[in-house]
Amino acid sequence: MSYVPPHLRNSSAGKTTTLNSNGAGADHFSSKLSSHQSRIHCNGELDKFSSNGYSNSSRRSSVNYSTTSRTAIPDPEFPQWKPSERVLRLKSEQIEEIRLRLNVDVNVAPGSSSAPAPIESFPDMCLHPSIMKDIEKHGYTAPTSIQAQSMPVALSGRDLLGCAETGSGKTAAFSIPMIQHCLAQQPLQRGDGPLALVLAPTRELAQQIEQEVTAFSLSLDSFKTAIVVGGTNISEQRSELRAGVHIVVATPGRLIDHLQQGNTSLCRISFVVLDEADRMLDMGFEPQIREVMRNLPEKHQTLLFSATMPTEIEALAQDYLTNPVRIKVGKVSSPTANVFQILEKVPENDKIDRLLDLLVEEAAQSERSGHPFPLTIVFVERKTKCDEVAEALTQQGLLATALHGGRSQSEREAALRDFRHGPINILVATDVASRGLDVTGVAHVINLDLPKLPVHGTCETLIYLILC
Repeated sequence: MSYVPPHLRNSSAGKTTTLNSNGAGADHFSSKLSSHQSRIHCNGELDKFSSNGYSNSSRRSSVNYSTTSRTAIPDPEFPQWKPSERVLRLKSEQIEEIRLRLNVDVNVAPGSSSAPAPIESFPDMCLHPSIMKDIEKHGYTAPTSIQAQSMPVALSGRDLLGCAETGSGKTAAFSIPMIQHCLAQQPLQRGDGPLALVLAPTRELAQQIEQEVTAFSLSLDSFKTAIVVGGTNISEQRSELRAGVHIVVATPGRLIDHLQQGNTSLCRISFVVLDEADRMLDMGFEPQIREVMRNLPEKHQTLLFSATMPTEIEALAQDYLTNPVRIKVGKVSSPTANVFQILEKVPENDKIDRLLDLLVEEAAQSERSGHPFPLTIVFVERKTKCDEVAEALTQQGLLATALHGGRSQSEREAALRDFRHGPINILVATDVASRGLDVTGVAHVINLDLPKLPVHGTCETLIYLILC
């Protein structure tokens, strides 16, 4: 059964609507099947109504996202997980003391079982030996706060709604349990879809996640991951997907492209992560997210991470998470305590000149002190302005590069690589880089245009400067 876009499912006049890569459809996937139509699961079985009169229609649409030729899809495995005996012996007051020390707030729905205790050492998590070997290779010695609490929840099979700032270590917090989950499943066969899926808002964040997943699965034979994002060769992605992968890290728009073309299937997905969910909603991806979530198999585990908790995120969690454990690290939606913020009003025509004055003076001070120029990110609103500012900085002898959606994937990767590891120390970017990028040692963040969303700093001497 071929893919039918949601906006055409009830069309009686053959009307067409274009779904673009940022998720903007003419009717925002609002069409629904009438109640008498049969719903077909990915294994070909008809959806049966439960005894309370409700069906699975809220989580699944009529599309068959299956490309596999297998007659029977194996059921997902959710093996019972237990931490070490030392953790099991912790008393409730000790658990609360640990959470207080980690600055972690944990809530569960009334009537739900209590959340697993936080675990402050990786050996106590009883992970697969190969994963433990890669954790050591990766240089991880002890879990961060979000890892200490989120990983036990994820390993126990519970749904999770996590709120933590960028740089807190949340990628590993879901990557490690996701890999362990995949290892418990029946082997993949060619034509099967992936076992786990991570959705992220931007190519750059998806690349970072895929690199992290790869790092924690290096010691596993034949364990495969794939990154599915726009701006890269779709035929190469198609080949990877059809050959079979355990984990797919994707941006929503490109994933929908592959589902439309029948290049992959959702039939074996049993572990889903929505990372930077608030950012995905801001970028207009809610229709694609809901389309994917509606078509997942009945048995699956969902982890949702967001830096903020607007009402839209709460609605998404309400629709697609089952009695989630809510985890919050630190204070949500505010800059970290070590961020110094300055607001300076400058006329529009003088912004670039003022920026040049600031950074040229910074360069002079760095030279006098014998210290390297501090890593600096300058955010602007438009691609053309991004290039203009980067060129102006370069003409002043500063080492700057531009990062925006108009550049090719290889150019964007090179810009980030040069900024992370040298020689570039000034990155001029549109909001494509404003969330989710993990760059160590950034000292200054300058918003040349008023940001649509606050930028959360995680370094010690960050200056937040808005020129408006």
